[in-house]
Amino acid sequence: MTRLGETPPLHPAFSLFPVVNGTLSVGGMSLSALSDRAGGTPFYVYDRAKMTERVKLLRRHFPSEIKLHYAVKANPMPDVVAHLAKWVDGADVASGGELTVAKNAGFSAAETSFAGPGKRPEELAQAVEWGALVNVESVREVDILTRLAEELGRSPRVAVRVNPDFGLKHSGVKMGGGPQPFGVDVEQVPLLLAEIGRRRLTFEGFHIFSGSQNLQSAAIVESQNLTLELAIRLSAWAPGPVRVLNIGGGFGIPYFPGDQPLDLAPIGENLRRWMTPLRAALPEAQITGEMGRYLVGEAGVYVCRILDRKVSRGKTFLVVDGGMHHHLAASGHFGQVIRKNFPVAIGNRMGEPATETVSIVGPLCTPMDLLADCIDLPLAQVGDFVVVFQSGAYGFTASPHRFLSHPPPSEILV
Repeated sequence: MTRLGETPPLHPAFSLFPVVNGTLSVGGMSLSALSDRAGGTPFYVYDRAKMTERVKLLRRHFPSEIKLHYAVKANPMPDVVAHLAKWVDGADVASGGELTVAKNAGFSAAETSFAGPGKRPEELAQAVEWGALVNVESVREVDILTRLAEELGRSPRVAVRVNPDFGLKHSGVKMGGGPQPFGVDVEQVPLLLAEIGRRRLTFEGFHIFSGSQNLQSAAIVESQNLTLELAIRLSAWAPGPVRVLNIGGGFGIPYFPGDQPLDLAPIGENLRRWMTPLRAALPEAQITGEMGRYLVGEAGVYVCRILDRKVSRGKTFLVVDGGMHHHLAASGHFGQVIRKNFPVAIGNRMGEPATETVSIVGPLCTPMDLLADCIDLPLAQVGDFVVVFQSGAYGFTASPHRFLSHPPPSEILV
């Protein structure tokens, strides 16, 4: 915790955006100008240049043979997806709605894949009709796709999403290893591959994704090694050559005190070592890395204004016009076991010393509406901007906008 009277320590996120005359600037625009453009607070603003920089960073570290896909679920704002469509190689979607967003953004069907444990028949039909790759996660999906092949006169493109017998260590969200609703347990995959071979389906490969929000490069390297070894073993049962191998991502961003940015160097070096043995074992396979949060998370901030200052039995509350209904993750109700504060600042008082300990709450009539708890900040007044950093992923769409019928925030891309 910052000592009162000191400048708050610089979280890595604070250095992402310039400060002009004590006010944060995003995309070359001040908070006041951004507020005018958004039609007032609260709003999310995303910096397209930051997203482009992140793609270029990955390209510098990854072997050129690896394709980059954007996981649309991280931020499906159409303008964001359309911008990234110019810079990455493909898209990964998790619903029919996201499939439409990807299609409208300019992604090709050939480079779009569809994952999710509960795909509706109409969503599968949508994917087959467009020609997207379906990452099948159950026998039921294979049955539906077989029927669609007959009805539509097309051979659906399929890959098997594998639930491996290992997880991504130290990941914030575990999606592989142990019992999971995601994918097909690895021990059941050979039987499913045989079934796919008997149907009118076009087998293309595997999707193996075991976790996300990881800041430990050693853990990611270990997981990628296990993933690539597993894919090679499973290829022995495949009904055709492996042409697609999605190894997921799992790359995290620093949210909380003590978090350090992910070191890409050892991950890239490890992947380069794999290129020769992979070409030998899976000569037709295109290796794909799937990134969501890592591409957009640090490129966005959430901005709201202070409506009131209240002191209750010695504790100071800053009441803002936004809250957990706009930013569920910052409130601590989106995956946190022990609540921690996102990096937060008074956006028009950047660089000023911390002179008070406050909690930042929203207008909702519930104690859950908490954006920051007992945080040391400069003295703030009604009308000042509160900025929540690291808000470009799982912010807007992961929040319950209709809760207590307050108006939703705006979104802008600059």
